[in-house]
Amino acid sequence: MATDYTGADVYQKEFDPRSYLETYYNPKSGLLVKDGYLNFALKKYHETFTVHGVKGETLIDVGHGPTIYQDLSACESFREIIGAEYTDRNREYYEKTLRNEPGIFDWTSVIQAVCDLEGKGTTVEEKREKLKNTVKKTIKCDVTKSNPVAPLVLPKADCVMANFCLDAACKDLDSYCNALNNISSLLKVGGHLIIVEVLNSTFYWVGGKRFSSVAHNDDFIRGAITNTGYAIIDLEVFPRKYDEEQYNICGHDSTIFVLARKLRDI
Repeated sequence: MATDYTGADVYQKEFDPRSYLETYYNPKSGLLVKDGYLNFALKKYHETFTVHGVKGETLIDVGHGPTIYQDLSACESFREIIGAEYTDRNREYYEKTLRNEPGIFDWTSVIQAVCDLEGKGTTVEEKREKLKNTVKKTIKCDVTKSNPVAPLVLPKADCVMANFCLDAACKDLDSYCNALNNISSLLKVGGHLIIVEVLNSTFYWVGGKRFSSVAHNDDFIRGAITNTGYAIIDLEVFPRKYDEEQYNICGHDSTIFVLARKLRDI
């Protein structure tokens, strides 16, 4: 069943951060916890900032939504993280999570898992404080614009990350390539791009609302990133076991994690 494209205005009006987090990241029932994706992602982010040595002054986390797990390893390797997200509610929820406000979604077990991966004896409280101090702000961002953070003009960053963003924001494969080029404009030559996407999915559900996703496979992602002026350093596809109940909520068959270095501007 095809899903009508859910544009930015629909996200602004109808995307519920808490419902999204409970559906996909609840420690006991979350789809992306049960299928093993979250542990895979934590491991890949840890490797990116340790084994692959990605570091620098500034990282821009594009389309972060209401999640923080993607920043937990990055905050050890960058002086500042700038969040960049379209919807007001997601930016507000992200900021509340950084402040660890009462009643907010509980990331304790995930933060502990990252501390365990790092093996330095960091406590959950210390990691929370480090993340809060490293994320300097979160700003409005629209990846369909040539300057996604317009009217702001930011200095080029050392790293740009887009975690489950472009496939949800784009209508088709051409607009995906355009959006990839747009976020690349935020990154300096020699800097690093991190892309995480679900593969072969046209939809996902949040709080009774069906949202569209542009369907693509790993060959398309590899080609799109290479054609945008990058050398791929690390690419891994994490397959998902078929579960009819889960597929009815989010239709992907696998997830891709890509780390690439920018060779040139296009």
